[in-house]
Amino acid sequence: MRLLVSGGGTGGHIYPALALIERLKQVEPDTEVLYVGTTRGLENKIVPDAGIKLETMHMQGFKRSLSLDNLKTIYLFLHSVHHAKKIIRDFKPDVVLGTGGYVSGAVLYAAAKHHVPTVIHEQNSVVGVTNKFLSRYVDQIAIAFEAARSQFPAEKVTMVGNPRAQQVAAQANSDFSWTSYGLKDDVPTMMIFGGSQGAPKINKTVVDAIPEFNKRPYQVIFATGQKRYAAVQKQLEGVKIGANVKVVPYIKDMPAKMPRVAALVSRAGATTIAEVTALGVPTILIPSPYVTANHQVKNAQALVKNNAAAMITEDQLDARSLLLQADRIMENDDLRAKMSAASKKMGRPDAADRLIKVLHQAIDEHH
Repeated sequence: MRLLVSGGGTGGHIYPALALIERLKQVEPDTEVLYVGTTRGLENKIVPDAGIKLETMHMQGFKRSLSLDNLKTIYLFLHSVHHAKKIIRDFKPDVVLGTGGYVSGAVLYAAAKHHVPTVIHEQNSVVGVTNKFLSRYVDQIAIAFEAARSQFPAEKVTMVGNPRAQQVAAQANSDFSWTSYGLKDDVPTMMIFGGSQGAPKINKTVVDAIPEFNKRPYQVIFATGQKRYAAVQKQLEGVKIGANVKVVPYIKDMPAKMPRVAALVSRAGATTIAEVTALGVPTILIPSPYVTANHQVKNAQALVKNNAAAMITEDQLDARSLLLQADRIMENDDLRAKMSAASKKMGRPDAADRLIKVLHQAIDEHH
C-alpha cells in the first residue's frame, strides 16, 4: 500500500499515526509511507526518528476571533492545498489518512478534490475543527470514542479505537522489573505522570502528598516531566522521601512499564486513555483544563461512567483529594480488579488492524 499520512502539532495526532504505520509494515511489508506535517510541530523530530519520510508545509490555525491573522491563515491554507496537490501527484498514494491538526485539513481536502481515497481518524470524544470541516469531503471516518459518532455523517463512521492501544497491548507480557528503580515487584505500584512536559499543579500536589505516601503499604513512582524536575527537587528540599516513593524526571518506554502498574494517575489525553483501556489499568484521571472544547474532561467521563476510572478536576485537586482516591484504589485489590475489567471492556487492543481495514475499504470504494 502507498500511504500518505498527515497529522501534526501535538503527540496526540502523531503517535497514533506512527503506531498504525508500524503495524501496517508488519502486515504489508512492501508498504510505502510519506508523512506530511507542519514546519513547526513535534512531527519534525518524532517522524524522522521513527525512520519515516517527512515533508513539511507552513501552516497556522484559525483564531476564534475575527482578525487579520485569519486572512493570512486562509492564504496559507489555499497555498498549502496547492502544495499538497503537488505532493499527492508526485507520491501517488493509494489512500490518504488524516489524524488531525491544521495540516491534515489542507492535505485531505486536496486529496479528496483529486479523487484519491481519504480517511480521517478522530482520537477524541469531542471532534476537532479540522475533522469537522473534512467530514463532508472524506470517504471514511474512524473514531476512538462512541461519543464522537453523532458529530459526523453516520454512514461514514466506523469505531476502530486508537492504534496506540494495539502497540501497547503487544507489550502486555513485558518482563520489566521495578527493581531497576529500587522498588519491589511484589508491592502494588502507583505511577503518577502529568505528560511528557509535566504539569505544575499535579507536581505541587504530589510534593504535598509525599509525607503521607511514605506511610502507605503501596509504592509510588512519580515522573515530574523533564523540564520541571529541577523545580520539584527544589520544592522537595527538606522533605523526607520514603523507600516506597521514587521521584524521576521522565519514564522512558511507558508501554513496557504500564502492564506492571497497579494504578495510574495521569491526564486524560486520548492516547493515554487508549493505552490504559488496552491493558485494563485502573486510573485516576486529572483532565487538563488547557485543551480546546474541554475534551479531556469528556474523554475522562467516558471511563468514569463505566467505572473504569476516577476523575479529579484540576480545581478540586489537592493532596487530600489525591490521597483519598489513591488509598481507595490502591488499598482495595477487589476494587482494582473490577476497575481493570471495566477498563479492558472499553479497550480496543486490535485498533490498528481495524483502521487498516477501513483504509482498504476506502481504496475498494474507488475501484
